[in-house]
Amino acid sequence: MFFAIANHNLTVVAQDGAYIKPITTSYLMITPGQTMDILVVANQSPSHYHVASAPFVDGDVAFNNSTTSAILQYNGSTTPSTIPTPTFPNPADGTAASNFTTQVRALASKDYPISVPLNITQTLFISVSVNERICPNSSCDGPDNNALAASLNNISFVTPSIDILQAYYGSIKGVYSANFPNKPYIFNFTGHVRNDTIYPYFGTKLLLVGTGSGNFDPNQAPKTYNLVDPPEVNTIGVPKNGWATIRFKADNPGVWFMHCHLERHISWGMATVLIVTNGNTTETSMLPTPAYMPPCK
Repeated sequence: MFFAIANHNLTVVAQDGAYIKPITTSYLMITPGQTMDILVVANQSPSHYHVASAPFVDGDVAFNNSTTSAILQYNGSTTPSTIPTPTFPNPADGTAASNFTTQVRALASKDYPISVPLNITQTLFISVSVNERICPNSSCDGPDNNALAASLNNISFVTPSIDILQAYYGSIKGVYSANFPNKPYIFNFTGHVRNDTIYPYFGTKLLLVGTGSGNFDPNQAPKTYNLVDPPEVNTIGVPKNGWATIRFKADNPGVWFMHCHLERHISWGMATVLIVTNGNTTETSMLPTPAYMPPCK
């Protein structure tokens, strides 16, 4: 969504808890699940000003095109006859959204350095899609009277009866499969994606080294990567009909859920789990379950 304060500039200094090079702007674009730290200078005439957000939607799905707002009230001010409201880009203005997001770069200073992995030892190519599941006799309420089902590499995530962390740590068989394909299975994927998606990943900071529209080109896309000061994030907005490339160092052993931030999309199966295995030392291995913590049932 777009966010702004009427008649005030915003200075964005951090995203997802990591410092970035300050961005001074009249508006920002933020996706569900992301966080930003913003500085505002109260340098306008004492009055009331709307703090507001408006939708950004780059898909062909129905949405609530309304503005939500609060009021920034200066001390000593009286209620004016009209309260200024921010002017937002058009809800479908992808250029306005991109103009902001492309400015986001890690601070990468001496005090707050970043380390971009350059020696890549494992590469995963994941195709995220929303599919139609055929319903008998066209009995469902989704598009074409079918149901919607999401997938990663044409595999839909199904919530297991035993949590994967417990199954992995306790070597419980039959709970999950570790043969997730590192490339999509060959299948008919010619449909038009309806909207973008948002992916949070927990367990480590991700470096967003590149995004783009259209199909990912493994020969051309890496030429556009930012390997100097990519932002450190835990939530990524993948453009509609586009791609995003992240890099990270898998140095936090555990079981980490990677999913779309929209609960409905998770229920469709738009999720997976990444397991970072133990290292060779106690310090690089998962800790045992605390004795005071009862098992999940």
